[in-house]
Amino acid sequence: MPAIIPEGVNEHPIRLMINGQARSLQVLPWTTLLDLLREQLDLTGTKKGCDHGQCGACTVLRDGRRVNACLTLAVMCDGAELVTIEGLANGDQLHPMQRAFITHDAFQCGYCTPGQICSAIGLANEGRAASREAIREHMSGNLCRCGAYGNIVAAVEDALPRMQEGRK
Repeated sequence: MPAIIPEGVNEHPIRLMINGQARSLQVLPWTTLLDLLREQLDLTGTKKGCDHGQCGACTVLRDGRRVNACLTLAVMCDGAELVTIEGLANGDQLHPMQRAFITHDAFQCGYCTPGQICSAIGLANEGRAASREAIREHMSGNLCRCGAYGNIVAAVEDALPRMQEGRK
């Protein structure tokens, strides 16, 4: 059943670059970025966890910085460049952070993994990963119910040098 839209409420046109692809979309003013990604664009790698910005499962990159997609209105992203977990690999070539998560077994059930990886890349982009303690602190907004935190930190530490090499 389609959503009932109150009289006088209009969809808003937005333009986004999503995983390297330009998109022009129409969105209702209350549509979250998470719902846009999952329900309208079928990018379901971004997970809906708490829907309150407390778990980090919905973390994506907006202009290289991490954001909770459940707390971000889609209209606020007009003109932004978004990267989701689906946009990190280059064909069959995994992103260094994805490879490090596999190497260090930094996931168990895997539900939080897309948000963890996007958050870790954002952390690296922000230049805040100066130490193991800093990684732990700045990744603390991403929860893992399985408790793979030690492996996640090891994966982030391992991937950082390779990410920096790729930027040179």
